[in-house]
Amino acid sequence: MKPVRWGVLGAAKFAREHMAPAIHAAQGAELAALATSDPAKAEGFRAFCPGLVVHQDYEALLADPTIDAVYVPLPNHMHVEWTLKCLAAGKHVLTEKPIALKAREIDQIIAARDRSGLLAAEAYMIVHHPQWQRAKEWFEAGEIGELVHADVAFSFNLTEGGNIRNKPETGGGSLRDIGVYTFGCARFVTGAEPVDLSARLRRDNGVDVFAQVAGIMEGPRGRFTYGSTTSMRMYNRQVATFQGTKGMIRLEGGPFNANVNDLAEVELHQDGNRVTVERFPTANQYKLQVEAFCRSVREGVAYPCPLEFVRGTQAMMDRVYDVAVDI
Repeated sequence: MKPVRWGVLGAAKFAREHMAPAIHAAQGAELAALATSDPAKAEGFRAFCPGLVVHQDYEALLADPTIDAVYVPLPNHMHVEWTLKCLAAGKHVLTEKPIALKAREIDQIIAARDRSGLLAAEAYMIVHHPQWQRAKEWFEAGEIGELVHADVAFSFNLTEGGNIRNKPETGGGSLRDIGVYTFGCARFVTGAEPVDLSARLRRDNGVDVFAQVAGIMEGPRGRFTYGSTTSMRMYNRQVATFQGTKGMIRLEGGPFNANVNDLAEVELHQDGNRVTVERFPTANQYKLQVEAFCRSVREGVAYPCPLEFVRGTQAMMDRVYDVAVDI
């Protein structure tokens, strides 16, 4: 089957280190073009993809008739604009998270997607990783009984003042950067949505650098309490725990940056001190994401993380900002 030819809109560091290599390695994909006005930045991409075509501006890449799909790693506040421009140019589009800064902005992307018949998606890669798929399977199979509490934490220490995550004008903040994981993973595993939320935020330079969220969520298997901690001013930590009446599912070490901070693995704890551990040392969630996207484009397979799911996570984030108290 003809591969999906990809272009990358902007020479972001994350694109160079993770997503562009994943596109280059993915089955059914071909990394074909990059848009950047900086030749030095282009060389970092050509180091692993020598035949890459480099366009001097974003519009030129969108006008390239040989490009089927575009990956957008631009700063957060530019995501909606360029996602819509990609669709208008007849390109499938995969945009970095968060795809929008408000849930209502996603509605116009969904409408544009439906009008065009193209695939538009947020690069929410963890749902493609087998450790999270296994956690969901265990939960749905009732392996931990009735879920009582889910607790998720994600933190790192970002001291670089010029980083876009530290700037309000570029849509910075811990919630927008990593809250999408602490919120979205709980929704993905359980199928639940929040029915009550409270939050406490600490801000620096107009962005939240620490957020503690508590609430009640409800899904097909009932209600449970929920907690989320995110921070850009604490030592690295990534953990997710789903604790039920008969057992516990735990992902620790690096469940969001799988096999980067630590080995990707998921644990099932049950009565009698039984612990089942599954490890995934070779799984690359970025590559798996691209392959899923390409299957949807070429074969019409339903995409595992549609915009409707993404909108739910953003709506949860909007609600947190609405009820938050500063500390």
